[in-house]
Amino acid sequence: MEHERDAIIAALAPVVDGIVATLGAFCEVVVHDFRRPDNSVVAIAGSVTGRSVGGSMSEIGMGVLARGDEAGDELNYVTRTQDGKLVKSSTMVLRDSTGAVFGALCVNLDITAIGQAHALIGELAGLAVPATVPTTTFGDDVDAVLDAIVDAYQLERNKPWAELRREERLGLFRSLDRRGVFAVRRAVPQVAARLGISRASAYNYLSQSRTDTSQEDNA
Repeated sequence: MEHERDAIIAALAPVVDGIVATLGAFCEVVVHDFRRPDNSVVAIAGSVTGRSVGGSMSEIGMGVLARGDEAGDELNYVTRTQDGKLVKSSTMVLRDSTGAVFGALCVNLDITAIGQAHALIGELAGLAVPATVPTTTFGDDVDAVLDAIVDAYQLERNKPWAELRREERLGLFRSLDRRGVFAVRRAVPQVAARLGISRASAYNYLSQSRTDTSQEDNA
């Protein structure tokens, strides 16, 4: 089975170059291998997100990883990078002959200029400004991606860790777990450091959040 997956990954390597050559400099195509979630980028062409081979997946990729074999393709969604680029993307899961998900092929298009033109035309025509686009962290350093996810959850609650109730703390770990954060090695110590708590506390919160989820599923 591993040979089959390796063959699929190898076959896609020249495909990413061909797609970018066809669509141009505003396109990036990435192949992710979920068997190595810390450094999932195994082939890449284009430079929309600034990543290279050996780079990490974004929080969107972690969400696909978390859903496992239940994951489906996510097509034509729009996000904004931390440096302000507006990116239209599609993520297509890779499956082996048993149907198991083991990776993804992602296409990212930098539509910043199109978005700016659309906004200008909208203002001139008196049209409503489009809704805020969510920000996504892309990078070669998986630790930076993890930090951004944790920070986003704390900002949503508008409270530091010390002011969160126990159920809110468990909810934070449950949410991070569902988004695939803890599939990444070193994720628990990284999250603990970001929250300013001990590793033991982080492992305890993660364990308890999973126990609560299991009990809810069996109820």
